[in-house]
Amino acid sequence: MTTTSRSASPGVPVAPAAARPPLVTRPLLWRFLTVIGASASFFLLLSVVPLYAERGGGGAGPATGVLMLATVVGELATPRLVARFGYRVALAAGLTLLGAPALVLTVSHGMAWIAVVCLLRGLGFALTVVAGGALTASLIPAERRGEGLALAGIVSGVPSLVGLPLGVWLASHAGFTPVCVAGGAVALAAVAVVRLLPGRESGADGGAGVVAGLSSAALARPAAVFATTALGAGIVVTFLPIAVPASMSGLVTVALFAQTAMATAARWCAGRAGDRHGPRRLVLPGLLASAAGILLTAATGSPVAVLAGVALFGAGFGVAQNATLTLMYARVPRSGYGTVSALWNVAYDGGMGLGAVGFGAAAGRTGYPAAFALTAAVMLLALAPALRDR
Repeated sequence: MTTTSRSASPGVPVAPAAARPPLVTRPLLWRFLTVIGASASFFLLLSVVPLYAERGGGGAGPATGVLMLATVVGELATPRLVARFGYRVALAAGLTLLGAPALVLTVSHGMAWIAVVCLLRGLGFALTVVAGGALTASLIPAERRGEGLALAGIVSGVPSLVGLPLGVWLASHAGFTPVCVAGGAVALAAVAVVRLLPGRESGADGGAGVVAGLSSAALARPAAVFATTALGAGIVVTFLPIAVPASMSGLVTVALFAQTAMATAARWCAGRAGDRHGPRRLVLPGLLASAAGILLTAATGSPVAVLAGVALFGAGFGVAQNATLTLMYARVPRSGYGTVSALWNVAYDGGMGLGAVGFGAAAGRTGYPAAFALTAAVMLLALAPALRDR
């Protein structure tokens, strides 16, 4: 970006436009280390814990269910905890709850023990994403918020891409205990970095919370649009391997990678475009692309349609991720960042969960192609809040 000087009148120079503030600062780098620690710990064990529970005779579903339920409950409570204790305390507590229980997971195969571990880790993960998300936003210049949030998404996304398959591989080759210890240690190691981060925002209010955030149309509308696109995300990652014919099983891996890659690239592009032209105008295209991708994926027997549909959905989802979050942060003072972070993450986790449950029920009655088409139609219901918000 270049700057030029212009004159308001002959012989009266005007100072050149201010340069864009730096995006990556030392505090933001420290924050990224805690992002990596939390994300790596969570995704290393995300598929391993259900596998451990199933081999112990307890069942994989309850383990994941307890984890996600605890995460959503924790996200609802975190804004008030941040308002009272500050970022450092909340983030350190979250990393500790995420890491310490993982170290002792393999002490017992009992389902009650596994559920307690998942409960504590879910609460810990909620603290890290909500308190950490608000802290990240406060460390990014407002002029470059979209770009900065996209960069933060990439930093958290890489450990998930690596950690999810690596955890399963380690469990099968080295056993459950080593991977659980690794997952716990990486979160606990990040606690040492927390002291280098800001403690709290000056002038913080009482922490409005998610309920108060939902009462504000300026926050509720973009959150509703994002939750709708998250329905598709939960469906794709859960049901695509089942919905396509067995002969196309190799395509599923490629398609899921394409979705993640397109979402990451789109999130970055949306961040840069949103900083220059405003994020609000990107919300509707993100929603439409997401719905179109799910509709195209309904042709589950066509490799071209599946790959193109999942990639298109990934692009739309990435745009919606960045545009809605950036827009919501822009509409509140710094004291409201915790509320925005909590509301957006609840929309994410709740949308994914509802999408998977609802799609499973629908597919049992209609079959997978019709269920994909029905999902695309349901997603278009979010046109109402998207258009009204424009």
